[in-house]
Amino acid sequence: MPGARQPTAPAGFGDFVRAHGGNGRLVVQPRMGFSDPAAMRAGLMATRAAAARTVGTITLDAHTRVGRLDAADAALRDGTPLNGYPVVNHPPATTARVLHGIRGPRFPVQVRHGSARPVGIFRALAALGLDASEGGPISYCLPYGRTPLAESVAEWATACELFASLRERGREPHLETFGGCMLGQLCPPSLLVAISVLEALFFVRHGVRSLSVSYAQQVSVEQDTEAVGALRRLCAELLPTDDWHVVLYTYMGVFPETEQGARRLLADSAELAVRTGAERLIVKTVAESRRIPTIQENVDALELAAATARAAGTTAPAPLAHLADSPTYQEAAALVHAVLDLHPDLSRALLDAFRRGYLDVPYCLHPDNQGLTRSYLDPSGRLCWAATGNLPIAHLARPRGGTRLTSAGLLADLTHVRNRFDSPPAPTLAARTETAGVSSG
Repeated sequence: MPGARQPTAPAGFGDFVRAHGGNGRLVVQPRMGFSDPAAMRAGLMATRAAAARTVGTITLDAHTRVGRLDAADAALRDGTPLNGYPVVNHPPATTARVLHGIRGPRFPVQVRHGSARPVGIFRALAALGLDASEGGPISYCLPYGRTPLAESVAEWATACELFASLRERGREPHLETFGGCMLGQLCPPSLLVAISVLEALFFVRHGVRSLSVSYAQQVSVEQDTEAVGALRRLCAELLPTDDWHVVLYTYMGVFPETEQGARRLLADSAELAVRTGAERLIVKTVAESRRIPTIQENVDALELAAATARAAGTTAPAPLAHLADSPTYQEAAALVHAVLDLHPDLSRALLDAFRRGYLDVPYCLHPDNQGLTRSYLDPSGRLCWAATGNLPIAHLARPRGGTRLTSAGLLADLTHVRNRFDSPPAPTLAARTETAGVSSG
């Protein structure tokens, strides 16, 4: 039966997260990668020891992501630090030592990479027995370069099948979609949900049975809650497996510059994760707007998110069933079914969808993206369509008319969250009363 898990396989990444996340509980995860093996091991150890339920991360470097293995080799020879771990270039024995005694059933590790041509990366992961990764043929192609979409789709099909072969060695490989995070911001949630679901279906059709579906926190709590409800409903309707969970990302756009603003935004994302029943949260740190965070800054973020989630879990309402019928669900469902109706081969359907403009990401400059859609933030913080191009949602979406989008307006939308969270929070009534009393005295 498609999607049935092999009962003899040991508990993997997906089993661990579903066992420890959801229903008011939250598994938290950093976005951490260091080129030096000792630093990478120290980062994993600190993540495991944090006062939180965690999973580990090995994030790869930029050279490996784009296949510049010669440049990664040169950096390792010269002792030049990279912005991640070059798993293809380090000898397998080196990575095995990094993981020894750390990775296991109580602390799974995911490899994050960002590559549109990931076959070499997945070959290295399979050789090491690393069984959790993420990405997708759309989400790791369009925003990050000019790799033709057809090449990315073909590479990802091969990579998924290679990764799925780990099942023959007694491991259940897990893949997370990155489709719910397109461009980080200003992509309306219905399109984020649709791409996340389509990438999950792509993984399944190429042999992967354990999945997570992503969604990145945007601006409006209400709209984000709708979006996760829509994501859950579509996955329940379409995925031929029960081994899946939702992973929420702390806001991925222009991040607050102050420590207070960054902490407030991270706490909001943890509360959102609990509110929506998300099982896992990928955090950001107070250093995001300035530099690569330290190990301690990552641990601090994990512990803040976990503490916030524990507090929210005692009072947060359960996800409301009616949110599954929201406008976000209706638009996302229309997008997904329009793509699936194009061709029984999902690879061909995805390529055709971009050619026709059935999928079209606002402000994305990739040559395979039509670029006819636009979005904006309304006064309440909801992401809305300003132009839908050829998206098959004309009967559902009502783009704003009569107001011209400007560069100043786009900049204001891009920096809205940073400015909002860097501003001091409004004082409470009690604080205003106290201040007034001091002044009058």
